[in-house]
Amino acid sequence: MKIYLDGKFVDEADAKISVFDHGLLYGDGVFEGIRLYGGNVFRLEEHLERLEYSAKAILLKIPLNRKELAEATCETCRQNGLKDAYIRLVVTRGVGDLGLAPWLCPKPSLFIIASKISLYPPEHYEKGLSIVTVPTRRINPAALPSTVKSLNYLNNILGKIEARQFGALEAIMLNDQGYIAECTADNIFIVHQGEIITPAASQGALRGITRGAIFDVAKELGVPLREADLTRYDVWCADECFLTGTGAEVVPVVKLDGREIGTGHPGPITQQVLASFRRRVLVEGARI
Repeated sequence: MKIYLDGKFVDEADAKISVFDHGLLYGDGVFEGIRLYGGNVFRLEEHLERLEYSAKAILLKIPLNRKELAEATCETCRQNGLKDAYIRLVVTRGVGDLGLAPWLCPKPSLFIIASKISLYPPEHYEKGLSIVTVPTRRINPAALPSTVKSLNYLNNILGKIEARQFGALEAIMLNDQGYIAECTADNIFIVHQGEIITPAASQGALRGITRGAIFDVAKELGVPLREADLTRYDVWCADECFLTGTGAEVVPVVKLDGREIGTGHPGPITQQVLASFRRRVLVEGARI
């Protein structure tokens, strides 16, 4: 495997960063997870824009401009002979001392990995997931904006650990007001009386690229979609539920906290959304 690392393509075994890199020491950096489908990098421009916004929010200068980033991302896929892949683009603060000060890190580091990912077994896309609500709350956006896709994912990891302890592959995380923010690695949508509903970013949800694609899918299908405050009750009593994310794509949910959602099977609107999404990923984005 070839890794893009600070302007060069190196073998996987040689792709190394310093132990003094603040991305490693403090989670000081930003990243994007991007998908390649049939030689098409899905919504690459949107991903690179979000990366730039995340970097701007933490005063981190990305070493490449957007055109250069796009080319480096596509070339990483070409170097590895990939047509379908998961791409991880990371910008770290770079090497500094053992203190927190980011201004003592003179040169950011950038690397790109193109490989495979499988968050959930294939059968769950047909039969649906059973998920739980975990005790760990999503960090308040006033403390750490969820719109910054930073390298510090400990909040999400704690939720993922608790999900596993409860025997689930994914979990809902509430915010400090008790409203649903998102799942540990995915955005959440419900379907109620023919309408698709999802939490707003202000409740702690990441503005996911796949989440944004679902807004376009809903418009195409003629299904109303809105953002609203959601509680666990709303999911328990929903007709359908599904999760979205770059890694997860679109996956149905059929049970929350031991309660069946709707019929206990993936619903018709979820299936329409999934089919439309799978068509879009092959044409929206950049060809490698």
